[in-house]
Amino acid sequence: MKKIFKSFVTKTLIFEASLLLKRRKPTIVAITGSVGKTTTKDAIYAAIKDSVLARKSEKSFNSEIGVPLTVLGLPNAWNNPIYWLKNLIDGMFIALFQKDYPQILVLETGIDRPGDMEALTRWLTPDIVVLTCLPSVPVHVEYFSSPEQVVQEKMKLVSALKPDGVVVYNADDTIIETQLPNILQKVVGYSRYKKSDYTSSDDRIVYSDNIPTGSAYTISHQEKSADVRVSDTIGSVQAYSGAAAVAVAGVLGISLEQAATSLSQLRTPNGRLRLVRGIKSTILIDDTYNSSPIAAEQALETLREVRFAKRKIAVLGDMLELGRYSSEEHERIGRKIPGTADLLLTVGVRARQFAQGALDAGMPENKILQYDNTDRAGKELQNILQLGDVVLVKASQGVRAEQIIAEVMAEPERAEELLVRQDRAWSVR
Repeated sequence: MKKIFKSFVTKTLIFEASLLLKRRKPTIVAITGSVGKTTTKDAIYAAIKDSVLARKSEKSFNSEIGVPLTVLGLPNAWNNPIYWLKNLIDGMFIALFQKDYPQILVLETGIDRPGDMEALTRWLTPDIVVLTCLPSVPVHVEYFSSPEQVVQEKMKLVSALKPDGVVVYNADDTIIETQLPNILQKVVGYSRYKKSDYTSSDDRIVYSDNIPTGSAYTISHQEKSADVRVSDTIGSVQAYSGAAAVAVAGVLGISLEQAATSLSQLRTPNGRLRLVRGIKSTILIDDTYNSSPIAAEQALETLREVRFAKRKIAVLGDMLELGRYSSEEHERIGRKIPGTADLLLTVGVRARQFAQGALDAGMPENKILQYDNTDRAGKELQNILQLGDVVLVKASQGVRAEQIIAEVMAEPERAEELLVRQDRAWSVR
C-alpha cells in the first residue's frame, strides 16, 4: 500500500511540475555529477540571486520526488500522508494559477539506480547542464554493472539538453573530457589546474589568530579576474564550485564582478567541509553529509593543508554503496592517511579497511582506534581531544556521523542550525 501511495504521489507531482514548466517556461540549470552537486548548486544560486529571480533545490532535493517538489516550491512531507495530499492539492493550484514564478531554476539531479536520469529527463529539459565530476568509482556504483554505466546514466541529462543549450563542465575531469565529443551544444569549461574559460587559482585557507575561518580564491575569465572569500568552510571544492557558479552566471549574462561579489555572501551547506568550533578549543571539519572515494580524498587533502594544528585527527566512517569496489577503495583511502593525520578513528565494519590501509602505509597501530558505532566513537573522542586539535569527520549518510560532531561541538545548542539531518524525520531513524 505504501509503495502504491508513493507511486501515486510521485506521478502526480511530476505531472503538476511538468504542467507548471510548460506554462511558465523558466530557464533550467540542472547539475549532476558524483561529488560536489549540492555545493555547486548553492554556489550557482548565490552567484545569480542578486541579479535574477531564482529558486534552488532545498538541501539535497535531487530525487524523483525532490526535483518536482523544487519546481513546485513545495516542502517534503516525509512520512505524513495527509501532508502529501495537501502538497498535491497545493501543487495543482500552483501549476494552474501561480503568476509570480522564478526566472531561473537551479536544480540538483541525482541517481541511485539505472533508469533514474532517464525517468527525470522524460519531463525535464534543461537549458544549462553543469557536470561537476565523474570519478572512476562513484558512489551508488553498487546498483550498476560498472562505473561506466553510472557515467552513461548521468550523461543522459546532457542528452536532454535543449538544442541551443550550454554544458558547463569541470575541465580538470578526464572522464568528462571523454564525453565532450558526443556533445553537440556549446560547452564552457571551468577548472582549478588547467587553463579554461573560467579558472580558479590561488585557493587557500584563511586564518585568524592561526585558526582557520574560511576560504579564498581568484576566478579568471578572459582578461578579467575577481576575488572570492567564503566564511566557515574550506577545501578545494569551494574553488571548483565557485568557478562553476561564475561560469553559469556568465552564460546567463551576469558579469564576473557581480557574480563574484554575490558569491562571497554564500553560506555553504551543512556537513560539507564546514568549520565548527569544538570543545577544548578544537576545530572540527564537518564533512558528514555523505562520502565516496573521491570525496574522502578531497577531505583528507583539506585536512593535510590545514596549518597551525597541534594534532590532526581523521574520523572516517563507512563509505557505502560501493559494491565490489568497497574493500579496495577503503584500503586505498586508508593508505593516504599517514602523513595527513596524526590519529585515525574508524567507524563501522567497512571502515576497518581504512585502518588496514593506514597500517600498510606505515601508520603506528597505537595511532589507530576502531569503533562499531558513532555513539561510542563520539564519547571517546571527547576524552582524546586536546587543545589546538583539528578534527575531520567524514562518512556516508547511513553512518550518521553528524552525531559524532554533536558530541564534541562547543555549542551543542546550535546543532539544529549547524549540522545536517537535524529534522524531526531524521531523529527517529
